[in-house]
Amino acid sequence: MRVLLVGGGGREHSLAWAIAKSPRVTALYAAPGNPGIARHATCVPIAADALDDLVRFADRERIDLTVVGPEVPLVAGLADRLRAAGHAVFGPSAAAARIEGSKAFAKDLMARFRIPTARFETFTDAAAARRFSRELGACVVKTDGLAAGKGAIVCPTAAAADEAIAQCLERGEFGASGRTVVVEEFMEGEEVSFFALVSGTHVVPLIEAQDHKTVFDGDRGPNTGGMGAFSPVGSFDERMAARVMDTIIHPVAAALAAEGAPYHGVLYAGLMLTAEGPKVVEFNCRFGDPECQVLMVRLAEDLVPALGAVARREPLPRALAWTSDAAVCVNLASGGYPGRYPTGLAITIPSDVERDGLQVFHAGTASKDGRLVTAGGRVLSVTATAPSLPDAIARAYAAIDRIRFDGMHFRRDIGRRSTWGAGSSGPPNPPALRATAQPSPGASAAWSRPAV
Repeated sequence: MRVLLVGGGGREHSLAWAIAKSPRVTALYAAPGNPGIARHATCVPIAADALDDLVRFADRERIDLTVVGPEVPLVAGLADRLRAAGHAVFGPSAAAARIEGSKAFAKDLMARFRIPTARFETFTDAAAARRFSRELGACVVKTDGLAAGKGAIVCPTAAAADEAIAQCLERGEFGASGRTVVVEEFMEGEEVSFFALVSGTHVVPLIEAQDHKTVFDGDRGPNTGGMGAFSPVGSFDERMAARVMDTIIHPVAAALAAEGAPYHGVLYAGLMLTAEGPKVVEFNCRFGDPECQVLMVRLAEDLVPALGAVARREPLPRALAWTSDAAVCVNLASGGYPGRYPTGLAITIPSDVERDGLQVFHAGTASKDGRLVTAGGRVLSVTATAPSLPDAIARAYAAIDRIRFDGMHFRRDIGRRSTWGAGSSGPPNPPALRATAQPSPGASAAWSRPAV
């Protein structure tokens, strides 16, 4: 089987690592890939949003299966273009990808099909949005369109809501993505990311993870694309998984099919486990990043047959096999991220860091004059497995202590809430943070609770 993987971040590196292990795969290409992905695939210089070039490449190389990693090309219709050209593709159509591409569409769909979520309204007028925010009190202001994981602003006060609405609707700081906003009630509870394979109305549950969105320890600072994740999540047991499948995953798959937009790909449900039960924070039309990294290292079977079955509309497996090990992923970020940050800084990763149970997935890296350098905000995803979550955490941070690049910063508390309790100030003797992250001039001034 000849496989094309679209994307070039940490999520795609973990997918390439998993796909390359399949005995069914005879050739693996990545567009554009990165230096880490190049260890498993042939990287081709085609951007993930260059739809015409990707279709031409798939035609020329007789690709049997295309796996689309990021949301942007899916929302832009890459899966539709490939399918129209006769290619099997793992990823939803543009119509189905609206579940992520438009929060207004997703919330309206949930309201009409009675899928549990926060109370909300959608606005293009700032004054009307402010009036509704006053009704809610604490609220969340979300851009309707894609915003790289940073389009949800938690507003504990009326002043914070006014500022968030101004950012979107009056100052245009989110561009076209923020011309429409969703204002919703603030939900209390624990956040969990849950994943399922969906092919029309046929659904296969995967497993859960928990992301850490804000840049600083203790869930402080501005939102990022994700600073780390762990799996499994202790509060998410089999009964909760079954409840989510019954009340959220199956209903949304049926809803999209009823709307004429059947879903074919992986569905990410961002959940809040509230006192009333699980409610949807958001849907994504792809694997999460960094959740994908912990899912891939816990997967105990060949991923390719399941991806191919979804892409070709074939019967899905009843379930996938997972290890009982815990996994943790810690992202190492450039100085200044999620604001402005430098690139082109040399990275040092000792050759013996990676071993059984420890993977360093590349997120924002490049090769320059034969050296590995930084090329993004999130640079590396250090991912470890072990029989227990504390052991996986220790293994990941021990590896991090040996990796270097100027300005490197990371959270020290990934997964630790699950191991030392929500009321603790932190673990005893945490690993040293070599570079304290400081907001850059371009960073958001909204230092608030994590987005929900």
